[in-house]
Amino acid sequence: MKQFVTRSELVKFGSEIALNERRQIRDDAVSRSTHGATFLSHSTKDDELVDGAILILRNHGAIVYLDKVDPEMPPYTNDETAETLKTRISQCNKFVLLASKNSKESHWVPWELGIADGEKGMGKIAVFPAVESPLDTNWTTWEYIGIYRKIIFANLEGFDKPLWIVWNKKENSGVALSIWLSK
Repeated sequence: MKQFVTRSELVKFGSEIALNERRQIRDDAVSRSTHGATFLSHSTKDDELVDGAILILRNHGAIVYLDKVDPEMPPYTNDETAETLKTRISQCNKFVLLASKNSKESHWVPWELGIADGEKGMGKIAVFPAVESPLDTNWTTWEYIGIYRKIIFANLEGFDKPLWIVWNKKENSGVALSIWLSK
């Protein structure tokens, strides 16, 4: 069984967190060093999915960085924004793209992924697709999104029950999310 997370599931995961814990999750994303962190890229149109994604990543050992809450980011987009993002992506150990149909429309998401690809290579990048329904997965193979490993919920050999994994479709293999994040 391989399954992408749905948008409604991510919203539900995020809504199950108490409001003060949600604030703490986002504050933690700002206050920690980017060294060893996981850069979480997402479309601003998918903001309601971020808390759920952070919770899943954090529960598997990630220290999550969000540029949206970085106090060093300029208040408006300019050259300094691009340079700061390049630096943060470079400093982070892993890069996760919280992807949806909105990602393709974003001006920054594909750019950030391109920077991460040049800095990190394929092994340190994963796409975390948020689909409308379990049957709505065709967009997950779009152009740049389709070539990267995916974070999915699946059965993995050697484990008794399904778990979050980073799946390599090309090789039809996966590694537990916690293991991928720790390398």
